[in-house]
Amino acid sequence: MNDQHRGTADEHLLARQDVGFLHTDPWRIHRITAEFVTGFDRLAEVGLSVAMFGSARTSPADPVYEAARETAAHLVAAGFGVITGGGPGIMEAANRGALEAGGVSIGCNIELPHEQHGNEFTNIAMEFRYFFVRKTMFVKYSEAFVVFPGGFGTLDELFEAVTLAQTGKIHRFPVVLYGSEYWSGLVEWLRGSAVTAGNITTDELAALEVVDSPADVARIVSACTSGSCDHPHHAHGTNLTAPA
Repeated sequence: MNDQHRGTADEHLLARQDVGFLHTDPWRIHRITAEFVTGFDRLAEVGLSVAMFGSARTSPADPVYEAARETAAHLVAAGFGVITGGGPGIMEAANRGALEAGGVSIGCNIELPHEQHGNEFTNIAMEFRYFFVRKTMFVKYSEAFVVFPGGFGTLDELFEAVTLAQTGKIHRFPVVLYGSEYWSGLVEWLRGSAVTAGNITTDELAALEVVDSPADVARIVSACTSGSCDHPHHAHGTNLTAPA
């Protein structure tokens, strides 16, 4: 007979352990799951919202900052909440505009070794460790993407959204680029190189709409999400109606 005490499951659970297990892949799965659950729980009852992206490095003195702030206010007036990455720059401007207009202002902040810190203009704020969990929140709880001038992170969000729509993973919602001077070079390259090479179609490129007015952003988003626009990707879409 083996007299060695093996211990019960409860004993093993309650015993102090080497904290190294916190950095193993199985434990990370629990952290990832917890982030998804928290995000879904916090945002499940949020009404129709629009994700706004742009550079974290944009100064409040920059006219683009004020344009993002004004755009968010127009979107709130049209019945939408605003979701951003929760950080400084364009994200702060968008959250600020939404909050000052009396709307829902959501910030999904991400842990970064530098640059990113949460802004104070949100009434729903969350922290994420993992980019892919955070990105899921943007796509799942947004009816449109509005993209202001930005860098690699902004471009990443832009092209991921367009790719998901192109491949039919999500419904085709409006993707609006603010600032023709900033975005024209990219759009022309896509038309002259990617379309010419047959890597994308002109119809797919038409999914990107470029504007220079905050009011035009709200008009396009409202029309395309309600199904009242004549855009081929949106006219027969989900026919959503923004709350009054």
